Amino acid sequence: MTVSIRFDNVHKRYGRRAVLAGISLEVARGKKLGLVGPAASGKSVVLKLLCGLEQPDSGSIEVLGESIVGKHETELGPLRRRIGMLFQNYALFDFLSVEGNVAFPLEQRGGLDASHIADRVAQRLRAVGLHGSEHKLPAELSGGMKKRVGIARATVADAEIVVYDEPSAGLDPVTTQKIYDLLADDHARTGATVLAVSSDVVALARFVDEIAFLYRGAILYRGPASTIADATDPIVRQFVRGELAGPLDHERHA
Repeated sequence: MTVSIRFDNVHKRYGRRAVLAGISLEVARGKKLGLVGPAASGKSVVLKLLCGLEQPDSGSIEVLGESIVGKHETELGPLRRRIGMLFQNYALFDFLSVEGNVAFPLEQRGGLDASHIADRVAQRLRAVGLHGSEHKLPAELSGGMKKRVGIARATVADAEIVVYDEPSAGLDPVTTQKIYDLLADDHARTGATVLAVSSDVVALARFVDEIAFLYRGAILYRGPASTIADATDPIVRQFVRGELAGPLDHERHA
């Protein structure tokens, strides 16, 4: 089994507050793992560490067989080009059109002529249902449309790893299902390794193979997505049923 993502005993603190308390996590190549947990449980920190946006205090992180701990920004560039990411807050460039935003990863990669990039961008926009919106600016788009642009940008370069941060946040149930259908179709096409963070456990469970539950900086559960509702841990069951209380004060900004 080839492992695309490996966290081994990873710790992360902000001041006196422990956000990750020695988590170990592996995702095999081509698999889809969902990461869930209460607000401020450290989920976004895991994504930042995976992309090299932050460094752990201790422990090891390997991405696509390469250790990223202690790497400088210039060293991380080639690896990051192998990762696609959908950000929770869209992170679209306001000054670029829809077409320009989606083309950005291909332009950064280099080695592709303009016609190839244009064809690839057009194909991705058709796939996410945005044909005809190429020249619109982000300010002209609804939340669902911005999410679709983000998906097109995250997947346009056929990245080996794709990270989805709250892909359905703020969307109605119908749009949520359409977004997850897009993600499933794209995975079927590319076979990329997927790490998806979401607060919508029900929708996420229909998309991923497994779910890991993060609580107070530790992974309390990992197992098939279809059986998380039957987990023996009472905290996991309470979370899935929407009964778990909010984050503790010391976790509030994780």
